[in-house]
Amino acid sequence: MLGLQGTHRIRRRALAQQHNRAIHALRVLVGVGSAKRHQPLEYYTSRLTPSHRRPTNQPLELEVRDCVRAVEKTSIQARERIHPTVAAGPARPALVEHEYERRGALAYLAALDVHRPQLIGRCEEKSGIAPFDRLVEQVMREEPYCSARRVFLIVDNGSAHRGQKSIERLEGRWPNLRLIHLPIHASWLNQIEIYFSILQRKVLQPKNFPDLASLERAILDFERYYAEIAQPFEWRFTRADLNRLLARIEIEHTMPLRPAPLALAA
Repeated sequence: MLGLQGTHRIRRRALAQQHNRAIHALRVLVGVGSAKRHQPLEYYTSRLTPSHRRPTNQPLELEVRDCVRAVEKTSIQARERIHPTVAAGPARPALVEHEYERRGALAYLAALDVHRPQLIGRCEEKSGIAPFDRLVEQVMREEPYCSARRVFLIVDNGSAHRGQKSIERLEGRWPNLRLIHLPIHASWLNQIEIYFSILQRKVLQPKNFPDLASLERAILDFERYYAEIAQPFEWRFTRADLNRLLARIEIEHTMPLRPAPLALAA
């Protein structure tokens, strides 16, 4: 058995890992490049030019003009209900048949400009390096990105755009592109996930599509509609909030853990 001291060491190690991941994620929010854990937070804020600096009470975001966040939503199934859905009525909820027949699946890849906002998406038979590269090409051939001095593309660590090879592949093809990876297990930092949650609620629930063509049409029609009404997502977490959070995490991280009281025998 580990004993009480061994349990405390494991708990401390787990807390330290969580602390490092949290600091790593927060540094990505204020940096304009890949985060490095050995660098202090001031290193990332100092990389911003004076014209891009914001007061400490302004929300955090990569403070560059052309910042695009991209991700893929994989294996969206076209499910046809064996009985038609009955719309909600007075004192009656909608009735949705729980049995369905599968009509195939597709992948939806999209990129969101967080400042304008501008939405660019496409449907593919499946996800992968080639479909993702086609999305990047679709983005980079449009204005203002094709003529921009730098375009920061924010992605998670999916297999289609993971690691140094993806940076060399995409930045080699598009010299003004800078590929920025979010920390592992931190895809929630990607604002396009908010749009995907809206798409899921408004279009894909409950799924009732007779074929893949109708599913693709519904997704792209909603994309065009959303692009007309979209407003930038305003994160309200400010640098002052960040400083307070980091101070609190540092205090909690350095405080000695109190041993758990031993249970008394009955």
